[in-house]
Amino acid sequence: MKKVILSTLLSCLLLGMVGCSTSGSPSQPNNTTPPADQAASQNLLEKVKAEKKLVIGTEGTYSPFTFHNQSGTLTGYDVEVITEVAKRLGVEPVFQETQWDAMFAGLDSKRFDVIANQVGIRPDRQEKYDFSKSYTISRAVLVTHKDNNTVKDFKDIKGLKAGQSMTSNYADLARSHEAEIVGVDNFNQAIDLIAQKRVDVVINDNLSVLDFLKQKPDTPIKVVAKNTEGQPTAFMFRKGSTELIDAVNKVLDEMQQDGTLSKISVKWFGEDITK
Repeated sequence: MKKVILSTLLSCLLLGMVGCSTSGSPSQPNNTTPPADQAASQNLLEKVKAEKKLVIGTEGTYSPFTFHNQSGTLTGYDVEVITEVAKRLGVEPVFQETQWDAMFAGLDSKRFDVIANQVGIRPDRQEKYDFSKSYTISRAVLVTHKDNNTVKDFKDIKGLKAGQSMTSNYADLARSHEAEIVGVDNFNQAIDLIAQKRVDVVINDNLSVLDFLKQKPDTPIKVVAKNTEGQPTAFMFRKGSTELIDAVNKVLDEMQQDGTLSKISVKWFGEDITK
């Protein structure tokens, strides 16, 4: 009798152990289910390709680079260049518009994959961000009210009020000449302040100013000086976007070689500003 009871207990114990091994222990991973952190492990190019869209930060108020035409469509030199880049990457360009000083925070927070807005390549920016190859060389000009006869060169702006986007190359140039910076949201606002004599000077891109005067020739402003040193501008990315930057650079090389980049430049400026 004892042997029967003992045999029964051993059988139950073995059954319990088998039960624990099939129902109590963690199940084996399903090879057909991707890991939960797979998306996080994707590099940015893989993500862009998977989602079939390139999200682009831009102002939309900076003619002729990024602005809205009379029908309200976003257009401009930078818009056309990055749109062609996206097309050749096989993805859709998706633009998100914001003020200049908010674009960097938007890139940091991953609202955008890239910024296309005449961003100058500077050492301080290169410490935090990565850049594509340059697709534009711009030169700064000094703008005053047409009635201003005292400012003739950059050295004359010491102590004067300069209407500038606070984090732009042009604000840095104004600071280097000891001007007092008056923060503005965009180029058009800066020009309005000049016209109203609420600031003394504005430093900005020569092509933007010439385009503005072509569109609004009666605006009471004038260009009094031009910086001969060129500033290369490029698309800006978060650090670690290596694969996407390499792909964009390859496309820019192709556009340079087949004449597309020059063609877009001549369309907007009447000359090649890409080199």
